Amino acid sequence: RTRYIQTELGFHERLFVAVLTSKATLNTLAVAVNKTVAHHFPRLLYFTGLRGAKVPHGMVLVAHGDERPIWLMYETVNYIHQHFGSDYDWFYIMQDDTYAQAEQVKALVTHLSINQDVYLGRAEEFIGGDEQARYCHGGFGYLLSRSLLLKLHPHLDSCRNEILSVRPDEWLGRCIIDFLGITCVSQLQGQHYRTYELAKNTEPEKEEEEDFQAALAVHPVSDMTLMYRLHKQFSRIQLDRVYQEIQDLQMQIRNLTALTPAGEAGVTWPVGINAPFLPKSRFEVISWDYFTEQHLFSCPDGSPKCELSGASKADVSEIIESAVEQLNRLYQPLLRFSKRQLLNGYRRFDPTRGMEYTLDLLLEAATQKGHSHVLAKRVSLVRPLSKVEIIPMPYVTEATRVQLVLPLTVQDLDFVANFLDMFAMNTLDTHDNALLTLLFIYHPYDAQRVGQMDVFAGVKAMVGELEKRYADVKIPWISVKTEVPSQVKLMDIVSKKHPVDTLFFLASVWTEINMEFLNRCRMNTISNWQVFFPVHFQEFNPALVYRGEQTASSNTDFLRDGHFDRHSFAEACFYNSDYMTARTKLAADILDRDEVLESMEVFDVFLHYSGLHLFRAVEPGLVQKYTLRSCNPRLSEELYHRCVLSNLEGLASRSHLAMALFEQEQANST
Repeated sequence: RTRYIQTELGFHERLFVAVLTSKATLNTLAVAVNKTVAHHFPRLLYFTGLRGAKVPHGMVLVAHGDERPIWLMYETVNYIHQHFGSDYDWFYIMQDDTYAQAEQVKALVTHLSINQDVYLGRAEEFIGGDEQARYCHGGFGYLLSRSLLLKLHPHLDSCRNEILSVRPDEWLGRCIIDFLGITCVSQLQGQHYRTYELAKNTEPEKEEEEDFQAALAVHPVSDMTLMYRLHKQFSRIQLDRVYQEIQDLQMQIRNLTALTPAGEAGVTWPVGINAPFLPKSRFEVISWDYFTEQHLFSCPDGSPKCELSGASKADVSEIIESAVEQLNRLYQPLLRFSKRQLLNGYRRFDPTRGMEYTLDLLLEAATQKGHSHVLAKRVSLVRPLSKVEIIPMPYVTEATRVQLVLPLTVQDLDFVANFLDMFAMNTLDTHDNALLTLLFIYHPYDAQRVGQMDVFAGVKAMVGELEKRYADVKIPWISVKTEVPSQVKLMDIVSKKHPVDTLFFLASVWTEINMEFLNRCRMNTISNWQVFFPVHFQEFNPALVYRGEQTASSNTDFLRDGHFDRHSFAEACFYNSDYMTARTKLAADILDRDEVLESMEVFDVFLHYSGLHLFRAVEPGLVQKYTLRSCNPRLSEELYHRCVLSNLEGLASRSHLAMALFEQEQANST
């Protein structure tokens, strides 16, 4: 049970951060802390004595209702112990007029042992107190270990009643010393807690002292602007360190590669990035996409040319700017380059290393004496894959009921019996939590003659037999009269007849339902977050693949003679509430132009009007037997073209088609 491994094994999160704020600084300094460093910490809460305060957006605030400094400190430590004492190893307490280098603080706790009682910060002497005792100055933040917090908690009430102090940090330090005998330290286990005290009218951009650049915490920060300037300066310092580390590592790689059998020829470019993917056959070659500054010649919709816009345009602009910048960095001060024009651009995504670019640039090169010359230069760039992030997802279960919706036309009658048999065997016999609703789509001519001859009478008889066999099962049907069976219009009818929390699986008559896929439908569909559009596996035409030979019957190669049909969007899993929300936005956009719906599928509704994650993935649990689908010419040109392509690509693989043509030519020649 992977979800509970951490709890059952007693693992703790690493670091919890508490920020003390006040009525005067909640909407200024506290907001600046939230915008600069809060997202770098795994968990951060703000604590104030102000009751009923309006919480700024994106902040989690705990209000104690008493603004006395000692009381605020007491309530904060008590709250941390009660709600987070058993979940975290380290607790960092800071004020909102403190700038803390989040990455440095996180690195610090990774080098400290969690088995010791730690009270770490900027050690200060008590006024008129013991020369050996020290407390941690609250303005520079301080670190408490979980073991110290657990030992301190029973004594908090005594400290509140017995210790008198004006400063909350002195009060906490005296409490820890008197009852635990632990004093604040600035150095522990070889790790230093470095701080820097800002003078008035300090210019962060001009601070070049080593103490400033190495500081974990800076205090006091007088206003929001200074907080942002500090964050910018420390980000620049951290970035320079990273670039220097990269250069050092690249130098080490070059030196070590020279000692390998491949020698210097074994150094990849860029140094330290994975080598390009080497295809083992022509089918594995990664193709390049051609582009200019205005157009892309490999478009998502398959068209040969489309306008460069959005993220692609920003990507191209950034990569050209970066190329010119790198050239100037390499050749200055002798030459200064400026871009005239992008002659040719190529890019491809290599999953082993990232996005690769090749640019042919028309440049103007200016010398120091003012002479200029126009030249063309080819440059290569790589945008490497960065750190992989785990995106948090809402937790779902496999107990959700799935409502199957099966639209049926007259052309589908030959396949209904197999669909119902598979549904009964894989869901009704196994008591899976799934229901079925049939949608009978009558042509206007058939609808007028339904009293004399119902084209769906046979299907209704099969449903009746199923309901007799399974007494507790009801399979309702809905009759619709239309010449153009628009998927969106049909879904509108079904949506109104089901509760908003219904999980729909929009199926096709060729779908063979099984428990494995239904569970994936439940897990991959998350209300108000994600919809799932599986790509089913379509078997090839057995007449072309086997040509009279016996078909493969082994379960291990059932995905061998076919392909995943990426042109089909007939199957979908989504919640009714998500569909209704997206459909409302669509209705406001198209007003009363219902003819627009004939050119859309449910996929288009979610893609353009939902804002949800659209999960499109191959689904080996959905295997469909070969059949030549009937493509309705009354639908939009795009939908009709997609249906025709699905039929053509579903005939057979290239090798099978080539063999069939070869045998036909052999037969004709004889």
